[in-house]
Amino acid sequence: MQPAGSPDSVHPVTRVQLDVPNIGIFCPTFLKPEMWHVYRQVAGPTRVKIHAFAFKRENSDRFPYPLVHLLARSKFRWARRIWQKQILHSPQLALPSECSALSKSIRANNISLLHIYFGNNGVFWLPLFRKREIPIIVSFHGADVAVGFNTPSGQRRLKEVFEAADLLLARSHSIRQSMIAAGCSSDKVRIQRTGIPGTDFEYRPRNLPDEGRFQFLQACRLIEKKGVEVTLGAYAKFLERWPNSRLVIAGDGPLRKPLEQFAQQLGIGGKVAFTGFLTKEQLVAVYYESHAFIHPSETTSAGDNEGIPNSLLEAMATGLCCIATRHGGIPEAIEHLKNGVLVEERDLEGVYHWMNRLADEWSLATELGQHAAETIGREFNSKTQIEKLESVYLDMIERASSSQRLPRNDRS
Repeated sequence: MQPAGSPDSVHPVTRVQLDVPNIGIFCPTFLKPEMWHVYRQVAGPTRVKIHAFAFKRENSDRFPYPLVHLLARSKFRWARRIWQKQILHSPQLALPSECSALSKSIRANNISLLHIYFGNNGVFWLPLFRKREIPIIVSFHGADVAVGFNTPSGQRRLKEVFEAADLLLARSHSIRQSMIAAGCSSDKVRIQRTGIPGTDFEYRPRNLPDEGRFQFLQACRLIEKKGVEVTLGAYAKFLERWPNSRLVIAGDGPLRKPLEQFAQQLGIGGKVAFTGFLTKEQLVAVYYESHAFIHPSETTSAGDNEGIPNSLLEAMATGLCCIATRHGGIPEAIEHLKNGVLVEERDLEGVYHWMNRLADEWSLATELGQHAAETIGREFNSKTQIEKLESVYLDMIERASSSQRLPRNDRS
């Protein structure tokens, strides 16, 4: 979430871009409210020009990007869903008219490389891979390695993407390992971190609040893998000792109503604020108002897990001490008692213990928060990560051009 006016902010501005290649990215919806990590990678590059392809556009005020091309959906997609998903129990694949629409737009906009977000969409576009004229990269961010691919057909399709894509990007080492375990060649997948704009999430030390008025924060989509029930349960115990404290749950999702009801059942409804999705300015303000961040991610029964949560990285950048779990890619950002706190998944007592200890030992909380901000500046800097992604694009285009492995038609 970025306020205006900072050098690292990602805002679509008019740039003079001469002789730079056009890169296409595909995301079915441009963009869902929580997809700031995608937006930064679309709007941030300067050595390439990004064109976004999508089936629909949402939140254009939140993500005001000019080069968005909407593709027509097939009128037969309802039949596809019945046949492929319900009868064959297979991931859905693009129909000929959809492949034709994307190919036509790629040629019309002189696209040199296509970057598909996420793995499930890579599977959807498998029919396009077979006839493509340009390199294709597919990004994997977590759930797209496991969820929806638990059938023989799904696993086969996922392996087809691994084989057909020219390059695969993973947000964390844990996702990379999951991809390799699912059949991906280890030399074909690279790590591409989420970048956090340091000037938008500047470090700010937190003072010990008067009269125990601690504010804890969790910012996320309200879905199972985020572990919000653990946060609520731990906070209910914390509140018994610190009655002036409060908890903010910033985000929205299908579990919002059940979670609100759970807070009421715990007797803490009046001390928990469910804010819904916040604007970028509002979320930054809540980071700075808070004293600690909680994100007890957990693996779901369907195998859904995290890469490294964006909100966790943002909170760390601002200097919040974070209590999180040994889950997915989180330990790649947080080292226990070096720059944050880690507990096991679903460990409500562990989260509660560390909430109390940080409240009692505030110097520890501030020290861990400072080290967290240093970690983000060193390893998750947005400018560095965008430059790395640009280099990947340019290298792939150069290799495709020099080898002439992928024949290119006149796109004038």
